[in-house]
Amino acid sequence: MPEGDTVFRAARALDTGLSGQVLTRTDLRVPALATTDLRGGTITGTVSRGKHLLTRIHHASGDWTLHTHLKMEGHWAIHRPGERWRRPAHQARVVLGTARREAVGFSLGIVELLPTDDEGGVVGHLGPDLLGPDWDEAVALARLSADPDRPLRDALLDQRNLAGLGNMYVAELCFVSGVHPERPLGEVPDLPRLVRTAASMLAVNKERPVQATTGDLRRGERMWVYRRDRRPCRRCGTPVEVAMAGEPGRERASYWCPRCQPE
Repeated sequence: MPEGDTVFRAARALDTGLSGQVLTRTDLRVPALATTDLRGGTITGTVSRGKHLLTRIHHASGDWTLHTHLKMEGHWAIHRPGERWRRPAHQARVVLGTARREAVGFSLGIVELLPTDDEGGVVGHLGPDLLGPDWDEAVALARLSADPDRPLRDALLDQRNLAGLGNMYVAELCFVSGVHPERPLGEVPDLPRLVRTAASMLAVNKERPVQATTGDLRRGERMWVYRRDRRPCRRCGTPVEVAMAGEPGRERASYWCPRCQPE
């Protein structure tokens, strides 16, 4: 699933490419919205909230927000009118066209339209956004610390605590902090520092097209442990461990070095 910095870049691209323009085409390819027509409306902006995208539209019928989520395979692409799409047409779930641009949302996990005043109903549950103007370290720490027995990995992935972290960043954060991903929150030695590191990682990566936590942007050298199962740890040479972890039905691969991150 895309991380918060990927979603931030998607929002920035949509905002830059579409804001202030009048819609000449709206094609929402989900059954509940198949007949929706927002032509003539003006796109006033797009923002990210954690892993959610909110595209706001001022229309004669009211102020609307197109709420989308990339989930595992989603992607937004911006084209010039008539330009060939970069993915197959059958994967398109949203098409927003203006005189100058055409934005296509492919394989989106969530597509819904709601009054802008009701945005809180879809993102109000989220914790502080690591890349948002509302980022509040104290609130994030308070939410994380509310359940000291919860495994660190699960708590960091819970978007209600802080919004924007996915499986990759959680694995990398646990490694650079020297903490086993299953260690209870109450036993994490310096949780504030870990949270500040999370904010720093996302802030750096939102400004570049590839994600890296090692500082090395070469292919295959960008991560410390994520997707490096059984390969030597970059610090000590011990094979990186991998195991499925998480709530039943929502398990994800967890990566760690057994020597650098002892249980």
